[in-house]
Amino acid sequence: MRSSSGRNSGNRNYRGAGNSRDDKTKRAGRPRPEERRYDVGETGQSGGGRGKPGGAKGGPGPRGAAAKGGAAKGGKGAPRRTSPARPRELDAQIEERNRARHGKPRLNLPKTFPGAEEEGERLQKVLARAGLGSRRACEELIDQRRVEVNGRIVTEQGLRVDPDKDEVKVDGLTVATQSYLFFALNKPAGVVSTMEDPDGRQCLGDYVTNRETRLFHVGRLDTETEGIILLTNHGELAHRLTHPRYGVKKTYLAAVQGPLPRDLGKRLKDGIELEDGYARADHFRVVENTGKNYLVEVTLHEGRKHIVRRMLAEAGFPVDRLVRTSFGPIPLGDQKSGWLRRLTNTEVGMLMREVDL
Repeated sequence: MRSSSGRNSGNRNYRGAGNSRDDKTKRAGRPRPEERRYDVGETGQSGGGRGKPGGAKGGPGPRGAAAKGGAAKGGKGAPRRTSPARPRELDAQIEERNRARHGKPRLNLPKTFPGAEEEGERLQKVLARAGLGSRRACEELIDQRRVEVNGRIVTEQGLRVDPDKDEVKVDGLTVATQSYLFFALNKPAGVVSTMEDPDGRQCLGDYVTNRETRLFHVGRLDTETEGIILLTNHGELAHRLTHPRYGVKKTYLAAVQGPLPRDLGKRLKDGIELEDGYARADHFRVVENTGKNYLVEVTLHEGRKHIVRRMLAEAGFPVDRLVRTSFGPIPLGDQKSGWLRRLTNTEVGMLMREVDL
């Protein structure tokens, strides 16, 4: 007795139900979605349902009103007047593109202050270039609400500023965002306080010959006076630092021969009469005393020529050696004689605050 499995194996039916090849054959007669067309021809033209031309089953025919009504008039030989329609999938793609084009979310552009155009630089980059640290450290300054632009505290990242127009402050101190240079030189004795000397003597310009930007000195020091002198290319700052209206104080150490009277400080503060008017000290104290050798400190805001030497000489104590130890808020510190150093951003900010910049 033959088993059913043997019978089936003998009659291998490759077109049975569920066979993939059979399914492909059945689907071959059906139009794909993108191949379907809408009947836009005249009503009554040939074509009926799903069958052979003329209404018989077995062949594809036009869809639409003519297909519902069965075989149309004119029969098999009637011509079909149809216009190709756009595939549905293409319609869907076009609609999706239109939605994407018109439905994009609005970009959150960084806020800018007046005068800071979009083509400006990012604030953290400007701060980093000014010497306040890395860009990441400058971003932390912004997050800590320590940065101001044009008087407003910056509360978010991404702000763009114009370094030439916008005023940037950190902790209330102005940041030198422009291409300004600020240096402090410990001028040795014998150096002339000019950038060039026609007589060939050593001058301030000899210490900045490798600088591309032209610098100029802030105020002057006597040729034999040592100490701090500022060099910059910021004209307005230099002007204000030397103008009597702003009263920027300078401190000097003077070596004199004693003994000194107790009322010398009071006399200097009350004013010493000179040939060009009275000169008054803002502060006076004795720093060191070894026998007859005295080292005194004098602070004043005037900038007349040889002012400290003339005051002490008029009081009866000629100066043997004079060193300026500070200019406004900038101290000489332990800077060696003849050394040039660049001011820090904090020091620049302190100078600008001193003269209301």
